[in-house]
Amino acid sequence: MFDLASKVAMVTGGSRGIGRAISLALARHGARVVVNYLGNASAAEATAREIVACGGQCLTVQADVSKPEEVHRLIDQVLDTFGRIDILVNNVGLTQDDLIVRMSEKKWDQVMDANLRSAFLCTRAALRPMLRQRWGRIINISSVGGMVGNAGQANYAAAKAGLIGFTKAVAKEVASRSITANAVAPGFVETEQTRNITGPQKEAITRMIPMGRTATPEDIAPAVLFLASEEAAYITGHVLNVDGGVVMH
Repeated sequence: MFDLASKVAMVTGGSRGIGRAISLALARHGARVVVNYLGNASAAEATAREIVACGGQCLTVQADVSKPEEVHRLIDQVLDTFGRIDILVNNVGLTQDDLIVRMSEKKWDQVMDANLRSAFLCTRAALRPMLRQRWGRIINISSVGGMVGNAGQANYAAAKAGLIGFTKAVAKEVASRSITANAVAPGFVETEQTRNITGPQKEAITRMIPMGRTATPEDIAPAVLFLASEEAAYITGHVLNVDGGVVMH
């Protein structure tokens, strides 16, 4: 089950947090993995070493995926190395929290570029070889914040909600070519981005989660693995919540 031995997967922001867990899960099931990163080369190399240690193949590529010329270079490097791309995980993300009355245009633009523009650019570029192959998986990492909103995160919630609409539109466009597009919507996940919250804040968040705990990156990766697999061939345009039930709160 979930045999990805013939596949090439690219994970944006794949060196840390949720992206790292996804990269490792895909590699453990046979995929050759491209770990994209922006600035932390040591984290990317550490993830690559873990992939190789479990018997996988890995290519690390530095690129700012909010810039079209960088995305073209990234995809070209993937195709030059592996000859194909089968699975694209648009995982890279950024938060710049503030109340809407104080939010600057810069914070708005930075979050939209990182979370939504990057998914558009990478999907557009990756779809060309996928369409020729007549097989592909697009998996976008959204958030329950894009479904219910979060105070102080108007930019992030808007970007993640936009990602859900983007996913559904892409799914309709490419379904006839055996290409699926789905989204995974995590709840609160313990990553570097969330480590700065206070103890009382974390307690309040945990009380809202029916399962009574926050998530780890390893809780999110299996959902991506499933959607990347042949077993999910008839699922497209779907948003899979991996949130411990918090969206029901």
